[in-house]
Amino acid sequence: MSRVPLIDPQSTSADRRALLQPIHAAFGATPNMFRAVANSPAALQSMWAAFGALGGGSIPAKLGEQIAVAVADRNGCAYCLAAHTALGRKAGATAEQLHQAQAAQSDDPPTAAALRFATALVDKRGQVDDSDVQALRQAGFSDEAIVEILAHVALNLFTNYVNLAFAVPLDFAAVPLRSAA
Repeated sequence: MSRVPLIDPQSTSADRRALLQPIHAAFGATPNMFRAVANSPAALQSMWAAFGALGGGSIPAKLGEQIAVAVADRNGCAYCLAAHTALGRKAGATAEQLHQAQAAQSDDPPTAAALRFATALVDKRGQVDDSDVQALRQAGFSDEAIVEILAHVALNLFTNYVNLAFAVPLDFAAVPLRSAA
């Protein structure tokens, strides 16, 4: 049971309905996480705008989803792990690549570097050091991409915290967390 109401797009205010409409169009349904965040139109607008902006950034969608999977697993967020595993498959990641991402691992060296950095940001609460950033540069990431990796982590912290704090019910196919395995 969610700790906040899940806003029904059909019976909410016009401003919330307008914000939820493109989300519903993108997913073919309105995921519970967005219904929970819709309690605050400002928070929903911020979250959806961040997804849109990062979706048009320099980081490929597949890597963005691998980062989301790594962060979700690190934070124990079953909702985000399930959602981003499904989205990762749509972005071209294999089941094995997504399973590896849960452990911040990849057979692709640049992806592995990005996942290590993402989980270092989570583990160190942002207090990474020069060597963490330098490892990304050595893996071929530009400063633009490095900042976007951090932005992906920040957005996923937001979504993880929404789902964990508000006990948002899962509406994607469940994926076992590594910590629970």
